[in-house]
Amino acid sequence: MARPLTHDDPQQLGAFRLITRLGGGGMGNVYLGRSPKGRTVALKTMHGRIATEAEFRTRFRLEIDAARVIGGRYGAVVVDADPFADVPWLATEYVLGPPLDDAVAVCGPLPERTVRALGAALCAALGQLHGSDVVHRDLKPSNILLTDLGPKVIDFGIARALGDDRLTRVGATAGTPAFMSPEQATGGEHTAAGDVFALAGVLVFAVTGHGPFGGGQAADLLYRVRYAEPDLTGVPAALLPVLTRCLSKDPAQRPGTAELARELDAQLPDDPEGFRELLPDTALAEIARRATDVWRIEPERLPAPAGTLVPGAAEPRMSRRKFLTLTGGSALGVAAVGAGAWAWSTRQENGPVPRPANVPSRAVWWAEIDKADAHEAPLPVGDLVLVKDDNGMVGLDAKTGEKRWTRTWEESSGGVPMNWPVASDGDHAYTFASGPDTAGQLALQPLDLGSGRAGRRIGLFPDFDGYVSNMAQPLAVAGGVIYLFAKKQQEPGTPNDRSKGWCLLAIRIRTGKELWRQPISGSYLPTSQNSREDFIAGFAAQRLLLTRRWDPSDELYASVRDALSARSPRTGKILWDWEIPRERLDSASSLDPGQLVADRERVYFGTGRLYAFRLSDGDQVWEFGKGRDTGNLAEDSRPYGRPAVKNGVVYVAEGTRGLVAVAADSGKPLWETGLGGDATPDLDITPVIGRKYAYVAHGGRAKISAIDLRTHKVAWTLRIPGNFDNVFVPHERARTLVWTSGAFVCAVPFE
Repeated sequence: MARPLTHDDPQQLGAFRLITRLGGGGMGNVYLGRSPKGRTVALKTMHGRIATEAEFRTRFRLEIDAARVIGGRYGAVVVDADPFADVPWLATEYVLGPPLDDAVAVCGPLPERTVRALGAALCAALGQLHGSDVVHRDLKPSNILLTDLGPKVIDFGIARALGDDRLTRVGATAGTPAFMSPEQATGGEHTAAGDVFALAGVLVFAVTGHGPFGGGQAADLLYRVRYAEPDLTGVPAALLPVLTRCLSKDPAQRPGTAELARELDAQLPDDPEGFRELLPDTALAEIARRATDVWRIEPERLPAPAGTLVPGAAEPRMSRRKFLTLTGGSALGVAAVGAGAWAWSTRQENGPVPRPANVPSRAVWWAEIDKADAHEAPLPVGDLVLVKDDNGMVGLDAKTGEKRWTRTWEESSGGVPMNWPVASDGDHAYTFASGPDTAGQLALQPLDLGSGRAGRRIGLFPDFDGYVSNMAQPLAVAGGVIYLFAKKQQEPGTPNDRSKGWCLLAIRIRTGKELWRQPISGSYLPTSQNSREDFIAGFAAQRLLLTRRWDPSDELYASVRDALSARSPRTGKILWDWEIPRERLDSASSLDPGQLVADRERVYFGTGRLYAFRLSDGDQVWEFGKGRDTGNLAEDSRPYGRPAVKNGVVYVAEGTRGLVAVAADSGKPLWETGLGGDATPDLDITPVIGRKYAYVAHGGRAKISAIDLRTHKVAWTLRIPGNFDNVFVPHERARTLVWTSGAFVCAVPFE
């Protein structure tokens, strides 16, 4: 699915201009690109944060070489590549066809004659690889593209040379559990026979719509791959003998690719164009649709989200000489294992437990989802953690990571998935209602935490626009009331002005009645970075707290101001308002929704200083930081991060030095500590405070250190391969600390 480019995606790679995002993961991203002459290509990149590590560059170089080995008949033609660039990249032809799993989802299980021809063509593809002493190691439906000229095998990210283990880690292997060979699942040698096992699983999926070992958690899949008989329900009787042989636990019992092709008894046409005669009409229609849609994609780039810091200098580029020295000079002569592969720990008490590479060893659970929304943190609600991904929202058990339910986003009348915002009081979750009975008007609804389904509609407010038009924002829930911004519908015939007519509303959940509304004076446009931006930051001590940010100058962030205001939850009227001048280069210190830093008496804010304001009247109580050495910071940048408060102590990351603890009532320093070595805290990530540890992010969201609250020393540091996406959040009831990383949700004990 094509998605807009983000603000920090490259403009161009080599000669190719980036058009849109096609996908991404722990290792890198995939883009659609075009050359100056209009050639459309797929561009695969490696994340810059891992590009200086030799084994990841080795793996990328190997992928390029393997793609060239398989060639254009059975793979995507390599158009260009630069594995030595600061951001290594690979450009291949853009294949006009769906992945096999998408094709089966659209067309249903494929006819037997189509599957026989598909298998014979894939035998030829694997035979070409194996003839060059290369094994794929990750053959699965999503890595096979179905075109009218035949299948094409892609994604050689964990391919390697037969018999070469120089970069294989002890106790680790790689692949996708549902299509792994038994020997691969146990960390053994994956030979050409392992690719045949995976190919048989692909053919079972193509002809039945399900894999031979089902789905579920990786641990269950691996057990079934190793010990259970395959589920061949629905496989045509004539295919059963050969597929059963291919799925033998003993590699010696499996046929080779040439023998398998003969047993499939498929008459492959001499002319590749004859393959289209074997495809169902629905598959041909899907191929044609994709071939047309690719030319309709217009370049689109999302603006930088509010609070984004300007990236620092790039990591030093690894020289070609150093790269070749570290990797032995040959990509096909080494084994590449890295963060995008699956790593299996063999040192567990109860036997081997699968552990994806994005999951650190300290994790107590993890769950795989469709790529997590990197801009939204996990939301603890009741006994669940709610996580948004590309397709909707997933409800996970906060103690075990078990997937309780998945809610797919509804589509607007224009066919656009509606990514509903969700507000919570910790026990319940609420979002907007849509459908024929709302007619685009404002309405709310609860989410059933047991099923993810929408509950009974809460009110209907015909004079306000609904969320479908992006004209409403639910931002806080407290005391049985939802507080939100909403825009009044304009009178027919009046000029359309999206910045006028906004109100702050309070709605009683039990009755669905409006308690009050307060118009927002002046212009308000929540999606505009330069406009006044009001956010309901939270609720504390009978105060509804809001932040406002604006830049009165013409130069973005030249004289940015933050204001913190309090309103009465009973009437919505402003009780007090306080403006804080920001550091000139500070673009990320404001209080975002859900990140309120307050206790029962004060609210706290970090920028050029750490401030405390009294909730009762808004007066400043104290400030901390004047004259302190905050480390090696750029001039006019923010030295203090987003603080946290617990049990009368305020904790804040300070410059490049570490964590500081001050008394909440007076601002007097209590203790401070570094993170070890030259580690620099992440000022954009609020520290999380438990009963035993303070958790602090650093290393570009690649590490979390636990600081012992008794000794004030670093107790342990957690390395997160692939980095976490947004922030890490505690689930107090489950005692877990949760984050997302690409396609994974992970949790460690929260102590």
